[in-house]
Amino acid sequence: MSFSQLSLCSELTETLQANFTKPTEIQGQAIPAIIGRQDVLAIAQTGSGKTLAYGLAILEQVKLQPCSTQAIILVPTRELAAQVCETLEPYANTVDITALSLCGGIDKEWQKEQLLLTPEILVATPGRLLDLLNDHSINVSRLTSLVLDEADRLLDMGFWPDIQEIVSLLPPKRQTLMFSATFSEKLETQAKGLLHTPQRIQTNVANSVVQGIEETLYLVNKGNKTNALISQLKQHNWSQVLVFIGAKDNADALTKKLTKAGISVAALHGNKSQQEREETLELFKQQKVHVLIATDLLARGIHVQRLPVVINFELPSNAEVYVHRVGRTARAGEHGVAISLVCHGETEYLSAIRQLTQRELPLEDLEGFPVTDKPSSGQSKRTPRDKKANRRTNSKKSIKQFQRKLRSA
Repeated sequence: MSFSQLSLCSELTETLQANFTKPTEIQGQAIPAIIGRQDVLAIAQTGSGKTLAYGLAILEQVKLQPCSTQAIILVPTRELAAQVCETLEPYANTVDITALSLCGGIDKEWQKEQLLLTPEILVATPGRLLDLLNDHSINVSRLTSLVLDEADRLLDMGFWPDIQEIVSLLPPKRQTLMFSATFSEKLETQAKGLLHTPQRIQTNVANSVVQGIEETLYLVNKGNKTNALISQLKQHNWSQVLVFIGAKDNADALTKKLTKAGISVAALHGNKSQQEREETLELFKQQKVHVLIATDLLARGIHVQRLPVVINFELPSNAEVYVHRVGRTARAGEHGVAISLVCHGETEYLSAIRQLTQRELPLEDLEGFPVTDKPSSGQSKRTPRDKKANRRTNSKKSIKQFQRKLRSA
């Protein structure tokens, strides 16, 4: 299929042809359905071109009636909101359409001023959008489309009550689109309440990993993970590496250790201000920082052009997050490497990931880092006698019982 077959205007088609050779599979299926005003439930892998799949179709619709807010795109994070706007901008400019990002961390009064200019497309996080809707700062009387991007993440992060309230404030007659890379029964239930006879589009096995990703999992001691990471970074000397870690404090601690080892590194997590987050990400994109350590704030939606390597310093407790983490590499048909450092304490997480992705994901030895830790047997280290003594102590009701025991001794 060529872009000229997608029923897009000449301005959009020419801009696409200047940047890409042909539509991705999700674009080829979703764009005609959306232009045809159908509700859509789309499941497609991370990096498959979902943003342009819904974005181009919405631009085609909006250009027919400009100067009114016609579409809202809901996303789970500020970073994704910024990325969606950045992705759509060159195409929106060709048809004289404005997209505005609305999210926390940015001055609300400034956003209200921008809304007075009546942007046609709003890209928003649920909390800030609901706040502005309740303030009557947004006129949605002519709204025709609602998009839920990374819909499963919106659900996982607890946004669903906000989304339900947002939906109640929008015109009932509208087109609703849901896009996600992973899909669960819970999400399917929620979709049934929002979508009207949707066209379901699935371009891959649900919850699968892109074929262009070379996955390697190393079994290492928990206490050796930092040295193993440093060894891999120095051995391969990759131009850019995105390292995922679970907790904010751990991200800062690991950053200090890598800096001490002479590695160009920065951390990105929720405790950083919006300005710090934007500046850090930009330094990484420009390769002025070679290693970025991030919490799962970045697991969804951030696109770093031709990112070669992702490393899981810790496996995520949620198996679906693994799919999104490794999906930061090998985007748009590229190839990439995903490495995971796994200790015995994470075997349950690994089992869940294997079950979700239906992949074997064997554990390998990492040269120079022999495993000496032993798997937990699940048995308590306390002796039976100690347990009995503890139960007797817990059964004491008053200090007098302890005093009688002391006197008799």
